[in-house]
Amino acid sequence: MRVLLLGANGYLGRYVADRLLADPAVHLTALGRGDDADVRFDLASGSPGALTRFLDAVHPGVVINCAGATRGGARDLTRHNTVAVASVCEALRRSTCNARMVQLGCAAEYGPSQPGSSTAEDAVPRPGGPYGVSKLAASELVLNSGLDAIVLRVFSPVGPGTPAGSPLGRLAEAMRRAMQAGDKELKLSGLGVQRDFVDVRDVARAVHAASLSAAQGIVNIGTGHAVKLRDAAAVLARVAGFGGTLHELDAPQHRHSGLVAPRPSEPVMDHLAAPSPYPDGCGGWQQADVRTARDRLGWRPRINLEESLADIWMEAACRI
Repeated sequence: MRVLLLGANGYLGRYVADRLLADPAVHLTALGRGDDADVRFDLASGSPGALTRFLDAVHPGVVINCAGATRGGARDLTRHNTVAVASVCEALRRSTCNARMVQLGCAAEYGPSQPGSSTAEDAVPRPGGPYGVSKLAASELVLNSGLDAIVLRVFSPVGPGTPAGSPLGRLAEAMRRAMQAGDKELKLSGLGVQRDFVDVRDVARAVHAASLSAAQGIVNIGTGHAVKLRDAAAVLARVAGFGGTLHELDAPQHRHSGLVAPRPSEPVMDHLAAPSPYPDGCGGWQQADVRTARDRLGWRPRINLEESLADIWMEAACRI
């Protein structure tokens, strides 16, 4: 099976590439902006015609899109997450390869959820920020393209390589700095937020399964269990061997999905600050309904959060 992977150098794309390369039946070609891509091509600025000619030459059976941007202003997010996907869809429609498309979406497309609920694929999307809006627009383009296509809405990916700007990445960095400084108390805020954390290697397995499947439409990829950042912090402290005290600053008006600085009246004692309330636009709670992934892809998560956190910490500890 010939597979064209877009965005192979990104956080998710690297693990998807590893998973596909482990399948002897897959012949993988990576397309991207980096020098280590098999073919250099910028989806946000390249023409659909040029991409069509490449598709006709390579003739993949599956095109997997892991490319996109998670940060930046609305214009950049739209260009990299929406316009780029429009180009891919148009090129696939023009091409003679008749490839199946696997698009990686995200939970931010849903926006905030009711605490205690599980979000199913038929939920009405209400993204709470420009990132979620740009990804939702991309999903709609794919689903209405007339292509053989599936959108995997990935919830909160974690594990080795977790970006330093993500909630758990910031948490690991704060703990690393505290241990390096010999501090016995780590003051954190915003740990009441609950997310459905799914290991990036399990996400790669889901992408592989989707590429082999005939399933179409939207499929959630998560664990089906929301976890408080407070509980994740306690697990991380245990696997890191942090013997100090985790003290959560009382800042309910600033609760969000990262760590926050204390209020101006408080001493600056926490180790890491985060930007704005709920930067992912998902509110205080998100939990996936993962029955569709089980039923249509035969996929279930295998790696628990403690193992994911241990791998995150192993990378952070190397910087001590």
